[in-house]
Amino acid sequence: MKKKAQKRSHKKEKINASMPVLRPDAAGIDIGHREHGCAVPADRGQQPVRAFGTFTQDLAEMARWLKECGIKTVAMESTGVYWIPAFQILERHGFEVCLVNARHVKNVSGRKTDIQDCPWLQRLHSFGLLNASFRPPDHICVLRSYLRYRDDLVGLRSMQSQHMQKALQQMNVQLHQVLSDVTGLSGTRIIEAILQGERDPIKLAGLADKRVRASKAALQKALAGDYRPEHLFMLQTAFDLYQIYDQKIHLCDEQALAQMAQLPTQEGQPLPERKACRKPIHDMVAGKDLRAELHRWGGVDLTTIEGFGVQTAQVILGEIGPDVSRWPSEKQFASWLGLCPDHRISGGQVLSRHTRRVVNKVSNALRQAAVTLQKSQTALGAFYRRMRGKLGAAAGVTATAHKLARLVYRLLKHGELYVQQGLEEYERKYRERAVRHLKKAAASMGLEVVEKQPLASGVS
Repeated sequence: MKKKAQKRSHKKEKINASMPVLRPDAAGIDIGHREHGCAVPADRGQQPVRAFGTFTQDLAEMARWLKECGIKTVAMESTGVYWIPAFQILERHGFEVCLVNARHVKNVSGRKTDIQDCPWLQRLHSFGLLNASFRPPDHICVLRSYLRYRDDLVGLRSMQSQHMQKALQQMNVQLHQVLSDVTGLSGTRIIEAILQGERDPIKLAGLADKRVRASKAALQKALAGDYRPEHLFMLQTAFDLYQIYDQKIHLCDEQALAQMAQLPTQEGQPLPERKACRKPIHDMVAGKDLRAELHRWGGVDLTTIEGFGVQTAQVILGEIGPDVSRWPSEKQFASWLGLCPDHRISGGQVLSRHTRRVVNKVSNALRQAAVTLQKSQTALGAFYRRMRGKLGAAAGVTATAHKLARLVYRLLKHGELYVQQGLEEYERKYRERAVRHLKKAAASMGLEVVEKQPLASGVS
């Protein structure tokens, strides 16, 4: 056993000696819930590996110890949310912090255990084998936190809406059959009246807005229910929570707008005209024109792209910011979003072409924008329908989201105005490409493709 251990250590020393040290002042931190393990090069102190607590004083002590050891850059894994305080405090002390994806660390072969985690990170980082994950500047991170929390609140509010619909269904109040939105203006009025004790279907139907398409008779028939106390209690509780979440979402929007107002103004093209089919009220959030504010600090108007609204543009800019120089090309940007094929090749044979499983707010927003193009009479709409028919629903959405990601990258990088391509122009170019490919295939087989000329008008 001792001989095997000596052989392994000798082989390890050879590997370390053969690889050049690119970052001699590198340290590695193993993030934990109760303590963080920190490792520095062996020649920087008598105790190269130390454990620190997770309290703020412990993190400040860790930063002082790293400075005493002459450390300039630190690598840590993105473990849950436990890395955030250590990352922020170390960055505030002037260290270059490299946030590493744990999956990437596992892909590097080596003897890695829980005890050897931080020395292993330090060794890999010193050899330059670790790539830092993308993290936007601090002022964008603040906005991102507000937007992500807003998304969580929207999900909780939707859950209460489902509880309200369940309670109404149990009381046999078929409100969802006569109203497209139970939580809209008419639905809120009717639910408030029910909770206040009103049971007359005629009076309840009279609270509906005049724009409701259902007839008065249908409304009265749907509002004749079996009002039991336990179901009314569920409806009251869900309705109160829905109102609370709605207020908190409004406050979150105000905080996000206040943070956006502090962001610097980007020089770019003037604000283009709003889409003809979009009303100004759709761009208003918390009493402000969100579209104009996004254009001010983003430099471009992403809402000019088909399928994009102010919320989609806010999510994209709030996640990555207006600077896309982190990705040298649009292909790398699409790869980071997980919207391009991840080829697995072995022996010259492609084993898999599936996209990587990536949890990314931007890619989710692009996929949702792609779905809205199903009936769009534009080039992007035609592209989505063609990809959907050719590849299937899921792959068609991914292909369209990939195209939208490339458009977003070009607009943010070059600051250009988006020029909408018409449906007829797209169909014409697609036909030209198809004819060109047919001629090329026919020529390879010694054949010739002859295009049929359209008949003149009036000739049968």
